[in-house]
Amino acid sequence: MSSTTPTARGDRTGGEWLQSWDPEDEQSWDKPLAWRTLWITTFCLTLAFVAWFLPSAIIPKLTALGYDLSASQLYWMAAMPGLAAGLFRLVWMVLPPIMGTRKMVALTTLLLVFSTLGWGVRVQQPTAPYWELMTLAFLAGIGGGAFSGFMPSTSYFFPRRMQGTALGLQAGLGNFGVSLVQLLTPYLIALSGLAIFGGSQMLSAPGKEPTQVWFQNAAFVWIPLMLIGAVLAWTMLRSVPVQANIRQQFDIFGNQDTWWMTLLYIMTFGTFSGLSAQFGLLMANLYGSGNDAIVTGAGASAQLLVPGYEVPDVVKYVFLGPLVGAGARVLFAPLTDRMGGAIWTLVSGIGLVASIAFTMTALTPDTTSAATLEAGFTKFLWGMLAIFLFSGIGNASTFKQMPMIFERRQAGGVIGWTAAIAAFGPFFFGVGVTTFGALAFYGIGIAWALMCIAITWWRYARPGAPKKS
Repeated sequence: MSSTTPTARGDRTGGEWLQSWDPEDEQSWDKPLAWRTLWITTFCLTLAFVAWFLPSAIIPKLTALGYDLSASQLYWMAAMPGLAAGLFRLVWMVLPPIMGTRKMVALTTLLLVFSTLGWGVRVQQPTAPYWELMTLAFLAGIGGGAFSGFMPSTSYFFPRRMQGTALGLQAGLGNFGVSLVQLLTPYLIALSGLAIFGGSQMLSAPGKEPTQVWFQNAAFVWIPLMLIGAVLAWTMLRSVPVQANIRQQFDIFGNQDTWWMTLLYIMTFGTFSGLSAQFGLLMANLYGSGNDAIVTGAGASAQLLVPGYEVPDVVKYVFLGPLVGAGARVLFAPLTDRMGGAIWTLVSGIGLVASIAFTMTALTPDTTSAATLEAGFTKFLWGMLAIFLFSGIGNASTFKQMPMIFERRQAGGVIGWTAAIAAFGPFFFGVGVTTFGALAFYGIGIAWALMCIAITWWRYARPGAPKKS
């Protein structure tokens, strides 16, 4: 909390650290500063998600660019940013009280440049060894790690009554970075005028002539924005004095609600991030060129085994899921402030059970005809979008619950911790699908959601619940 007695308007004396800060006091709360912090940090968080999920837009196309990689290698590579993000979030979660908002946001945004630059260089020629691509995938996780620092630090600037909206806006708009990079990549790589550095590549597709592309654009275009974000953060942000060293921040683990909320956030953001990273690969391996019962061979020599079936272009669909999930987080955040978070977490859990069960019926494609394949693909796509919708609702509601359940300093730590664990979603989803198969892994998802529904009802939502939120 504040280290001194509150003074007017946060004592804006021009230094980095505010001398006092109490957003619950309307007389001393500097509302313009809080909203400026939200918008600048959200801009940087969006770029962080771009860096984190840039591999998800590139990895499904690596073999078409000439890399010789197996389906298992691609799944592991797509899972690596999630593993890294979870590990990095364990570090970033303790940084807000130590570094302050200004230094943390500015320096983190600068770090995003390294992996982004690396991908831009390595897509130009299929010569990078597998270990180097895995290293770039790991470094992309810094973008995911930022979330556990940015969100708690922003929560320090807003009163509790507004934290559902503020955090929902920041997280939801930040999550749009996933859709942004996946949506724009196919358009950016087609623009030769953007290719200031490097030459063109030939992109192969099943049964089609190779296409000339400039894949480095998918990475390089974001670097100037990252530099601008770092400058904005350094020059325009301030820091709230919160007294908590690393050891003091670990007292959240003695509170049982830390563990219950971790389970709930795994259900929501773990699902969102896991599916966002693996959606394209899963679609390709079930209904596209990765299914040997549909397409045999690779590149221009590939042959379609199901007459009349039009193989879906992954890049035309992959951005839709993250877009729906991020949009739901933004739109439902004000409703959580009005109605409470727990009720919407219940809605999220029930919706996830129904939508996962529906999608499971499309995880074993019927390749007997083009009509059955197309019907299965339609069911798969709508089922996945429903999963993204309900995970986005839960992302908003759980972030409303945490500031209501915990006092301010602990709430920031719990937000960082739960986000860190849920960030392993892409890793566990990739490993789970590879190890158990999609059908069995989705069944595990239903079991997890049912457990979370029970926890939410008993602990947070029922009449007389111990922690009504």
